[in-house]
Amino acid sequence: MSKFSRFMKSNKIEKKNGFYAPTKSLCDENGKPLAWEFRHITSKENEAFRDDCTIEVQITGKPNLFRPKLQSGKYIQKLIAASVVTPDLYDAQLQDSYGVSTPEELLLAMVDDPGEYTDLAAFVQNFQGFNTPFEDKVDEAKTN
Repeated sequence: MSKFSRFMKSNKIEKKNGFYAPTKSLCDENGKPLAWEFRHITSKENEAFRDDCTIEVQITGKPNLFRPKLQSGKYIQKLIAASVVTPDLYDAQLQDSYGVSTPEELLLAMVDDPGEYTDLAAFVQNFQGFNTPFEDKVDEAKTN
C-alpha cells in the first residue's frame, strides 16, 4: 500500500448539494417558500470568479502604480449564481419572464429584498466553506 493511498481521489468524500429557501416571495401552492438547490463549486471556479472580479486601481499620488481591488458585490453575485442548481438561472425563458439577460441579473430580480439577498449571500458563503462572511474578511484585511 502506497503512503499516498489515503489521498487518492477514490477516497475523497463527495460533497452533497444543499437546499435553502432564499425568498418568501416565491412559494408553493401551500404558501411555503420554495427551496433552491445549491452545489459546491471548485477552488478553480472560485479563482476564476476572483480574477474576473478584480480590477487594477491606481495608487493615489503614485503615477503608474496600481493595486488589485476585488469588486466584492460582483464576486458574491457570481459565486451565488454558479452555486444555484435549481432554479436554472441560465434558462432563457426564466430570464425573459423577469426581463433580464444574465444569471446574476436574474438572481437579483428573483431575490429582490435586500435583507433576503444578504441572508442568501451568507448562506452560500458558509455552504462553500467560507466560515466568516466575506465582507468581514475584507474589513479585517483593510485594518491590517
